[in-house]
Amino acid sequence: MHLRAGRLTEAVEQYDRLMHISEFQAWIRARYDDTDRARGPSKTFIWFAEEFGELAHAIGTFEKGEANGDNLREEFADCLAWMCTLANICDVDLEQALQEKYLKDGGPKGTK
Repeated sequence: MHLRAGRLTEAVEQYDRLMHISEFQAWIRARYDDTDRARGPSKTFIWFAEEFGELAHAIGTFEKGEANGDNLREEFADCLAWMCTLANICDVDLEQALQEKYLKDGGPKGTK
């Protein structure tokens, strides 16, 4: 399912239900695509890396037992949003990529 810019408000209003990854990726595209494409993949990756640094800090705080649950959730959400942004710029459908890599034919062999 792809959301059009005109359905952006509707998507936000339905936030209380489960969302497919493709729906969230489409929402990010509808909201930010012009700015993201103008920035380009390399500069966007720098933003993405910065968000991973913030997530690393939040995880470190979690491991020390001093976690701020709100901040930890925000940083995970930010990383997913920037991943969707990069995928959009590179014309990658994340849901399809996940299905092909992890779900198709039983997924990857072995463990992580």
